[in-house]
Amino acid sequence: MSDKSALENLVDAAGAKLNEAADRARAAGHEVAAHLSDNPLDTAAEKVKAGVDRVKAEGHNAQAHAEFDEGKREATDGDGH
Repeated sequence: MSDKSALENLVDAAGAKLNEAADRARAAGHEVAAHLSDNPLDTAAEKVKAGVDRVKAEGHNAQAHAEFDEGKREATDGDGH
């Protein structure tokens, strides 16, 4: 990854989890909008937007896990950097 301290990696992991939660909330909002729409084109567009947000959420989830693992490694290797 980079030359960040254990704490910096853990803070970045927490930020990525917040971004993941925001993406999942947006996806849920698009799903609701899709179900409420009477227009098939609007429904399809909202479902696509929901899918994009779910993909972004998965990316943020992977980033969070990588940052956490790096932070844990940095914390246990003895120097914290």
